[in-house]
Amino acid sequence: MFAGLPELGISNGEDLKETLTNCTEPLKAIDQFQMENGILLPTLQSALPFLDLHGTPRLEFHQSVFDELRDKLMERVATIAEGKEEDRYGKLEELLEKSFPLVKMPSIQPVVMQVLKHLPKVPEKKLKLVMADKELYKVCAVEVKRQIWQDNQALFGDEVSPLLKQYIVEKEAALFSSDLSILHNFFSPSPKTRRQGEVVLKLTQMIGKNVKLYDMVLQFLRTLFLRTRNVHYCTLRAELLMSLHDLDISEICSVDPCHKFTWCLDACIREKFVDGKRARELQGFLDGVKKGQEQVLGDLSMILCDPFACNTLVLSIMRNLQELLSQDSLPRDSPDLMLLLRMLSLGQGAWDMIDSQVFKEPRLDLEVVTRFLPAMMSVVVDDHTFTVEQKLPSEEKSSLSYPTTLPETFNRYLQENRVACEMGLYYVLHIAKLRNKNALQRLLPGLVETYNDMAFGDIFLHLLTGHLTLLSDEFGSEEFCSVVFDGFLLTSFSSKENVHRHTLRMLLHLHHKVLPSYMETLTKTLEPPKQVGFLSTFRLCPHTPPRRPTVLSDHSPTTPLPLV
Repeated sequence: MFAGLPELGISNGEDLKETLTNCTEPLKAIDQFQMENGILLPTLQSALPFLDLHGTPRLEFHQSVFDELRDKLMERVATIAEGKEEDRYGKLEELLEKSFPLVKMPSIQPVVMQVLKHLPKVPEKKLKLVMADKELYKVCAVEVKRQIWQDNQALFGDEVSPLLKQYIVEKEAALFSSDLSILHNFFSPSPKTRRQGEVVLKLTQMIGKNVKLYDMVLQFLRTLFLRTRNVHYCTLRAELLMSLHDLDISEICSVDPCHKFTWCLDACIREKFVDGKRARELQGFLDGVKKGQEQVLGDLSMILCDPFACNTLVLSIMRNLQELLSQDSLPRDSPDLMLLLRMLSLGQGAWDMIDSQVFKEPRLDLEVVTRFLPAMMSVVVDDHTFTVEQKLPSEEKSSLSYPTTLPETFNRYLQENRVACEMGLYYVLHIAKLRNKNALQRLLPGLVETYNDMAFGDIFLHLLTGHLTLLSDEFGSEEFCSVVFDGFLLTSFSSKENVHRHTLRMLLHLHHKVLPSYMETLTKTLEPPKQVGFLSTFRLCPHTPPRRPTVLSDHSPTTPLPLV
């Protein structure tokens, strides 16, 4: 407990023990020891007997004086560090040399840690001693740990890895939340709100103004994105940069070539729309990537692969298409639409680009514009024609029935092109939002086979189940239930656990609306085997309140490694 005192020429308990062992008059020896090691203030000696008369132990007195002096010293250390004297850090290093031998003493340790915290460059020898001692490492300030981490990537990875794992778990918990609503879904929180999350704040604090640590975190995120294909790492990459932007950490923001692009895109995400002015700004950043700096496209593609960015881009595309329809204009003639498709394509190709290390913008298949979008618009026209037909007087109506199949081109592009598939999925959400039962019944069976099974991804299913609550009354129809469940969800629930879970999420809210005879069949179909743990917590009966399912992460990150 008192290790280090002899090094400073201060007597400790062992010295007192030796003195008492070898002396002939113990009381005189104790008085002498107190005189030599007490507070060296002559006027104090005559005052101490008054404390004795009041029954105040000498230990209590000395401890109070010690505590007061320690607090004053710590304040003085902070004042010196914040001052403008040229030799301020020299003074702190001198104090560190004197106090470090006592770093293991609980009473002195706060002073040593305060000095270490305020030194911009702690002597390497001291850093190694702190790093080697688990207890010291645990209690030292994050400012000291940053200096340790920047030269020890493995240790930094061990610190960051649990936070990255926690982040993914939180995102999956949001996607599988028992709350089912079109108004409050995965994309509802604003960018600023999301950046107040525990993980983002902790990572921001750990990085501080250290560019090297920031680069390490980006390496971890790229590596984990490659290993897992989990797009939530792309979200974290953007959130982290914008969190540092919020704190005005210019040391990092000024050297990250994606900063201004991400800042502009963040404003679009906040508005859930890319307007013409910001579209031109974003285009300027993309066109401004110079030869020899193509690697920045890898990071830009990750930022555009963020689900919040993709959501904003596709919503903007849908809005743009509606405006083109009202103006009788062709998609290919809209520069804003072409830019949105370009950015969506770049984001969708992020994994391939980083995996191949070929930093080149993927070429947008122009047939998406010239063939897929017209096919999608023909579905809109079919629906509009049928709606108008129904409003005509009975004598003017034809025998027109609502189409049940989709254009072959529409289906083919859903299966073969990821940009087209993304737009197709959002068109389905748009139709559900309009409560258009006929169009939805036509579209859902076409989603059974999509590019890379995108229709069975968690984000789309999360949104779709929320949108379907708008058509809750339609679940009383066997035809509608058949399309939603037999025609879409149940086609893959047995092979995809996430589809099973999203189906149960929806039924927890809508089971009382579902046709009773159909509900009975669904219950038997969806009932899990007895050995399955988490699904058995659900019981689809009218008296079961909604429960939050256990979060199971398929993408728990291992200790991150740098991207080579």
